[in-house]
Amino acid sequence: MTVTCTVADGIAQVRLARPDKLNALTLPILAELAATGHRLRKDRSVRAVVLAGEGDAFCAGLDFAHVLRRPAAIVPAFLPVPWRGTNTFQEACWAWRRLPVPVVAAVHGHCLGGGLQIALAADFRVAAPDSRWSVLEGKWGIIPDMTGIRSLTELVGPDTAKLLTMTADVVTGKEAHDLGLVTELAPDPVEAATALARRLATRSPDQLAAAKRLVEGATSRSARRTFALERLEQAQLLFLRNTAAARTAAFKGATAAFGPRVRR
Repeated sequence: MTVTCTVADGIAQVRLARPDKLNALTLPILAELAATGHRLRKDRSVRAVVLAGEGDAFCAGLDFAHVLRRPAAIVPAFLPVPWRGTNTFQEACWAWRRLPVPVVAAVHGHCLGGGLQIALAADFRVAAPDSRWSVLEGKWGIIPDMTGIRSLTELVGPDTAKLLTMTADVVTGKEAHDLGLVTELAPDPVEAATALARRLATRSPDQLAAAKRLVEGATSRSARRTFALERLEQAQLLFLRNTAAARTAAFKGATAAFGPRVRR
């Protein structure tokens, strides 16, 4: 397995597990990433996800040499699945955007090309200050095509997204934080990401899922549509058991005992 997943106390620890190649991406790894996201989405006991890489890097990007050994396999991987609207490359990232729980990427070492796009698909990114980030596709005369254009533009705006994409400049984790790519800097990103995941898990899983659904696409849909979705989500949340548990715990100054989230 080149993607591993363990769940303990509601926190899923997902790892890119090809450390000898700096977790460079192959078609099987991309498929495994998407399948892992889909599997976690069905598990309503999962409260948060920490996504990281084993060894010396988060992910060094696509392993071109490995992928080009079987060029015929690229064609089906490039074709979108009609009911999802994403292909294999894109779903390896977008599966984490679809997941109705917080996803925290813990980044150290290289975070390049496709690896950067995977990190951008998380809700939060905790990075080592000396990690190295780049929209590396520009070096090879291509563009990000794993949903990175949308995620990058949402985070840093059109002008900075164009600059990073066109130049393929390498920036440090500190510089990435200054640009808005990174949520938090930490010397041990996995430890800090896990601490954040545990903190998020103290909140109602239904509230977390609703917040993620609302914020996703909030800048691309009309204000009127967002207001309607706010009302709908709130009307549903008000009558849920987990909401009552949160309210009771807040009044008592206690820790709430939540059940599984209602919706997938």
